[in-house]
Amino acid sequence: MRHHLYNMIQAIILIAILSFVLSLMSACNTKGQQGGWDPNAPVAVTTAPVKLQAASYTETYPGTVVALNQVELRAQVSGFVTAIYFKDGDHVRQGQQLYSIDAQLYAANYEQAQANVNVQETNLLKAQQDAERYHNLAKEDAIAQQQVDYADAALAAAKKQVEAAKAAVRGVQTSVKYTTITAPFDGTIGISQVKVGAAVTAGVTLLNTVSTDDPMAVDFSVDQKEIYRFARLEQTAKAGDTTFSIAFGKTDVYPHHGHISLLDRAVDPQTGTLKVRLEFPNKERLLRAGMNCDVLVGNASTAPVVLIPYKAVTEQLGEFFVYVADGGKASQRKVHLGAQVGTDVIVKDGLKEGESIVTEGVQKVHEGSVLQTGAPAAAPAAHKK
Repeated sequence: MRHHLYNMIQAIILIAILSFVLSLMSACNTKGQQGGWDPNAPVAVTTAPVKLQAASYTETYPGTVVALNQVELRAQVSGFVTAIYFKDGDHVRQGQQLYSIDAQLYAANYEQAQANVNVQETNLLKAQQDAERYHNLAKEDAIAQQQVDYADAALAAAKKQVEAAKAAVRGVQTSVKYTTITAPFDGTIGISQVKVGAAVTAGVTLLNTVSTDDPMAVDFSVDQKEIYRFARLEQTAKAGDTTFSIAFGKTDVYPHHGHISLLDRAVDPQTGTLKVRLEFPNKERLLRAGMNCDVLVGNASTAPVVLIPYKAVTEQLGEFFVYVADGGKASQRKVHLGAQVGTDVIVKDGLKEGESIVTEGVQKVHEGSVLQTGAPAAAPAAHKK
């Protein structure tokens, strides 16, 4: 019984909702018939023709400051750090001593290897004397030829022993040399990863990182459609060129201009972009590796570009559109925007010269809207009672 009652209540609610919707639709139709809002009525808008114009502008790309050269310092021998000869963040010179690793064991090994060379050289001298003596006796037929052969073999072995001993000395000598770690080039050294007394393992323990600091590089990516333009900029670069600059935020512009150092080898197939590297002087050490910046690329070309009012552009989910007036109706068109020039914006792709776009009343327009480009139609007179 309770279940039957519940079903009846649901049916009553559903009938009530349907009745409300039908009455609402009827009211809307009646309103439309009485001269109210009509979704198919012409929309009053202002249009303007698309023109090609010459413009000087600056394009912005996200960039990253990087060092032209950077090396991780790792110990080549195992031992304990005995001394550190710099302060974290110092500017260091090529060949400057940075770390020392306990060399006592390697020095002792070197002395032992050198002593072994002396022993082997003494054995070589004895073998040479024996060989000479046996050869003289052989001339007088006073000794068997087999003895002479044994002496020659012993001499050859002694020579090899001397060479091996000297190679061992060079190996140990290299280990002794590696107990002193020096700067590979001029640059800035980072924060030390070890302290005095720390144990380090050959080829494993990271001691520090050194990177060049003057000049510095800035990397950014451009669409593959722009590669030809940047390749030309690379070829036509000259002293005092102000095409490239960088900024940090809206107000902090780096005081020096840069130039193209290189274009990457190939386009990234995943993104369709190519990496461009700029080079900037950095005598004041204002630039540090890893900084994010805006790359400002000036374009003073006299070649005409498509320039439209920015207010004519609408954005949907990160994409940009304009409404083109086509046969008296609105047609939504996706566009690829470039730099903004005052209240206008450059359209790189999507519009052609001679087309007409909606510039005023964009908010009221949708795909297929009938456009009224003249004065707005007068509102219908109100009926007097």
